Amino acid sequence: MESPRQAGAEPVETTLVTGTREVEDVSFRAFLASHAAPRFHWAAPDGLELVGAGEAARLMGHGTDRFEAVRDVAIECFEGADLVDGAARPRFFGGGAFHDDHEPSPPWEGFRAAEFVLPQIQLVRADEATHLTVSRGDGDEEALERDLVAALDTLSELPAMRPVGDPPGVVASRRTTTETEWTEQVESAIRRIEDGELRKVVLAVALAVTLETEVTVPDALERLRRSYPDCFRFLVQPTDQAGFFGVPPERLVRLEGPDARTEALAGSVARGDTPEADAELAQSLLDSEKIQHEQGLVTEAIEERLAPFGTVHVGDQGVRKLANIQHLQNPISLDLEVEAHVLDLVEALHPTPAVGGLPPAAAERTIRETETFERGWYASPVGWFDADGDGEFAVGIRSAVAGGRRATLFAGNGIVADSDPAAEWEEISLKYEPILAELARED
Repeated sequence: MESPRQAGAEPVETTLVTGTREVEDVSFRAFLASHAAPRFHWAAPDGLELVGAGEAARLMGHGTDRFEAVRDVAIECFEGADLVDGAARPRFFGGGAFHDDHEPSPPWEGFRAAEFVLPQIQLVRADEATHLTVSRGDGDEEALERDLVAALDTLSELPAMRPVGDPPGVVASRRTTTETEWTEQVESAIRRIEDGELRKVVLAVALAVTLETEVTVPDALERLRRSYPDCFRFLVQPTDQAGFFGVPPERLVRLEGPDARTEALAGSVARGDTPEADAELAQSLLDSEKIQHEQGLVTEAIEERLAPFGTVHVGDQGVRKLANIQHLQNPISLDLEVEAHVLDLVEALHPTPAVGGLPPAAAERTIRETETFERGWYASPVGWFDADGDGEFAVGIRSAVAGGRRATLFAGNGIVADSDPAAEWEEISLKYEPILAELARED
């Protein structure tokens, strides 16, 4: 197989073959540490955990139809392939940038507008078992068997557990947008809302961090697992220069057969120091007209975007409690009534109003004209899909792109008509905390 290639280009002859073995449990962090890029990590709160390294196939897309183009070429790649089934089935890992015309540039070296890789080696932990899956894109079954034996030998040398190294330490950090600039940006967005151009827009700020020593992302992810066990965890690292990782609380979409799940998540407050204070803060979310308005916009937009695919059900509103923050949440499910690939749902949903705004075109225009940094893959779809078109994606928030002794963290807030710039500035600090705390050394 020729690799990489642009999705949507002329088809390239590909013959996928895969082999699998159940293996003794190993440290997924040790696996990642023993492999160079490209490498991937995905963990869902329900227990599914996957890691991958190397490349059997790569798909790329650019422009407004990037996910559709990737879907079409993926279907072609999987067609007639000799694949293993079940939890060990091969998956494409990846995602896309927030803006569909994104081009790789620092700190986003190697990150394209949309890119998915089928790893040569994949480990899956599910249902109390661990499986190794090896894939090739050239149809060479004899070489596949040799690869499988070599991978088994490598795994046998890895420990079942690997100690977590110390955080790299933070030398300095600075927001790329000053508070004065932020105030002007929020006030400009509010004027657009008052003029009827917008209903809501999410504005973000980047935090540039200099580290004492080079960051080891798998170790950072393990520390995040311990602090945020109820969140997704991901790593997408296409090159050795930089990896994108995070602990997003928000599922973009999960498709399994005829059933899809997503959620509306908006508004945020801190956790309380006591159960009483925590409950009071949670109630403030439920009572806030501003946050309820924002949540209503997000829920309504998701319903509208999913309606063409089937029957949409919106669950009761509640409060999602994380280690340092709380959000309003409405679970949303979809009963599919048409044939759909998970990438069709990704394309329909991204960007949700929780990370973009409404109307979508006006919100994106405002973001482009207002923000002073490149979002890259921040607040974008990150996840996996398989040969059946099933898969799961999270929204790439509570995230950073890091490599060497540098990291760039991202956080944003929804701006509506009655937003207060100072309060929004303070709230953003809570959203840096998950990643920043795991990079900094304790005093």
